[in-house]
Amino acid sequence: MLVDRAVIFIRGGKGGDGMFSLRREAYVPKGGPDGGDGGKGGHVILLATTGVDTLLDMAGKHHWYAPNGQPGKGKSMTGRDGEDLIIQVPPGTLVYDNETGLLLDDLDAPDKQMIAARGGRGGFGNEHFKSATNQVPRQTTPGEPGEEKTLRLELKLIADIGLIGKPNAGKSTLLSRLSKARPKIADYPFTTLQPQLGIAELIGYRRLVIADIPGLIEGAAGGAGLGHDFLRHIERTRILVHLLELEPSDGSDPFDNYRVIRRELDGYSHLLAEKPEIVAVNKADLLGGPEDAATAVSMLEAELKRPVIAISAATGVGCNDLLEACWTQLHPQDD
Repeated sequence: MLVDRAVIFIRGGKGGDGMFSLRREAYVPKGGPDGGDGGKGGHVILLATTGVDTLLDMAGKHHWYAPNGQPGKGKSMTGRDGEDLIIQVPPGTLVYDNETGLLLDDLDAPDKQMIAARGGRGGFGNEHFKSATNQVPRQTTPGEPGEEKTLRLELKLIADIGLIGKPNAGKSTLLSRLSKARPKIADYPFTTLQPQLGIAELIGYRRLVIADIPGLIEGAAGGAGLGHDFLRHIERTRILVHLLELEPSDGSDPFDNYRVIRRELDGYSHLLAEKPEIVAVNKADLLGGPEDAATAVSMLEAELKRPVIAISAATGVGCNDLLEACWTQLHPQDD
């Protein structure tokens, strides 16, 4: 299950208190202050980790506290520092201050990290205050509290390819054909209620990360359907594969369907609408023979004024051609 939003409360560890101690040992002619400083509290660190694909752990646990530092000890011994608490999040996680709405960081690459809440400094032991005029100091200081704040985490999927199209265009079937992902597939719209990720393997040890974005409807940019919940995931994809049906099951016009999706992309973000796009006609096996499919594709190309690839996610026809076209679009220097 993809959980792409979570609100958590975090707190850095408290610093350890400074120690009051006076040295008294046999055969030591002169004593004196030997209270050590407290250890610092642990930080709370957010780490973008490959292999973590959801914010599920954060949604199920709302409070995260780093360990406290240990108090100082006698014999000038400093207390142990609290260990940092590392919270693993998916690459692509946006970190907001939940109170102000300020974007604190964008963990948009694997291994990128941020210190979300700093631990407090340890307090001073009485040894810290000794001087020529204060040879037996009795003052110490407590450890400082750690930072605490409430964060809002939002995930935007990072993928090479984003599959877009109207509901029931066959995106989930295509993802299952191109990768080992197993999204829900059925013969009714909106079978996919959350984005799905898959990895397509190409000849020559090449890989493409594909995101199946659930079906968009007219008004999605304004929040209709699941609106922004889906559109924001497309922002991190590098190219779009726009999947069309020439004979939609709901009797709608395929050209109108294409233009509706394009309007929604532009209405949400001009940058999103300007992403490179590959148009693919799905269910080519239902168009008759190869000549019928070629005629239909030519008609669509003339109307849209751009190349179109005919595929069948059900049978696999044309899917390798689609992957190669995507690779060429992403890596033109390899040609």
